[in-house]
Amino acid sequence: MQQLTEISATAVATTVHRLRATFATGRTKPVAWRRGQLRALRALLTDHADELQNALQADLGKSALEAFTTEIGFTVNEIDHALAHLTSWLRPRRTRVPVALAPARARIVREPLGTVLIISPWNYPVQLALAPLVGALAAGNCAVVKPSELAPATSAVLARLLPLHLDQEAVAVVEGGIPETTVLLEQRFDHIFYTGNGSVGRIVMNAAARHLTPVTLELGGKSPVVVEPGTDLATAARRIVWGKFMNAGQTCVAPDYVLAVGETAATLETHLAAAVRALYGDNPADSPDYGRIVNYRHFDRLLGYLKDGRTVIGGAHDRSSCYIAPTVLADVDPGSRVMKEEIFGPVLPIVAVPDLDTAISFITERDKPLALYAFTASAASKRRLVTQTSSGALSFGVPNAHLTVPGLPFGGVGASGFGRYHGEYSIDTFSHTKAVLDKPLFPDTLRPAYPPFTALKERLLRRLL
Repeated sequence: MQQLTEISATAVATTVHRLRATFATGRTKPVAWRRGQLRALRALLTDHADELQNALQADLGKSALEAFTTEIGFTVNEIDHALAHLTSWLRPRRTRVPVALAPARARIVREPLGTVLIISPWNYPVQLALAPLVGALAAGNCAVVKPSELAPATSAVLARLLPLHLDQEAVAVVEGGIPETTVLLEQRFDHIFYTGNGSVGRIVMNAAARHLTPVTLELGGKSPVVVEPGTDLATAARRIVWGKFMNAGQTCVAPDYVLAVGETAATLETHLAAAVRALYGDNPADSPDYGRIVNYRHFDRLLGYLKDGRTVIGGAHDRSSCYIAPTVLADVDPGSRVMKEEIFGPVLPIVAVPDLDTAISFITERDKPLALYAFTASAASKRRLVTQTSSGALSFGVPNAHLTVPGLPFGGVGASGFGRYHGEYSIDTFSHTKAVLDKPLFPDTLRPAYPPFTALKERLLRRLL
């Protein structure tokens, strides 16, 4: 395994120390600095969109339009939303003071945490590195960004462009793999934001515990799709296929499996197959809109799932190009590997269940998912899914799209992670919400609370408190 040289390890520690020294000067706290950094980050994304799209094509086979909509444009919208609302988000909020403390004033003030570490994954290597950075900068922090080494072309572009556009004394990029990440996690940060899998999430938490550093973990999980009778199965299938096979299924919120209620399974199979052909053609390998698996290790892992059910459509694969066709499996055993592990690739199992009760039990008996999707025409079913299941998000009628609503928090629950971001929730994540109380010394209305206590003081305090 690659070892980090002593010189490189020292360089990482020096970088973190430099950023901490910058934060100590107060340089990042003025709102003007924050706005300036957000505008500079926006310029990076718009001025270098072609370079970023080319890198994403090289790493993941993403089409230019998918790269723009899911990564570049997505992050630009996050920046624009922050710029439009930053003043109101940062405004101190007054809160009521109890009569026993009057006269006094109380307010809530958001202050930056300090220097934060953002560890991003390979599947959306632009969005998931820079969208958290938007929140970190908007909240007034210094930040170290660690791109994924599994998306090397994108990592290299970010490492080159971020220092050209952002304040180099406040934002740094550290490239590399496990050795570099290990050294980073040995440093003292004021917050660590990690997006990835649960196994590494545990390592991050253990490392953070040494410094009592708070963490945000954006993990994955098996996000189910419930499909009930009475819904428009053709439209539902088209939307499921769109959400599932975007980025070749390598999306943390992608539908992981379908629970087909009642008699819907057979008809849904037909519609899913038709939707795959409509979106990607008879041979998706030739489609410019269909991506590739990130590397051979993940290709081999995904290939093992193909035998866990009857192939409705897909199944074709080519290891030399890391291609696996959009694949739908039916007659899947709930105890098979494909139903136990997060798929994170272009394989969609269908499990038939007799009723909604069984579907809800199936979901709640497993780890809480990052997202739950449902296609139903029943208001009663929607109410039951809201009240009787727990997931990071719940969407009716469309998968994946809740990420694009700036007023909604994004995050997991239980094994799918904890913490939240996007919009104002990013400010919450990267800020300390400080309580400020201001009570004048005159008049000294606290006298009844001072010992020695008398019967009169007791009566007064019991009335006021």
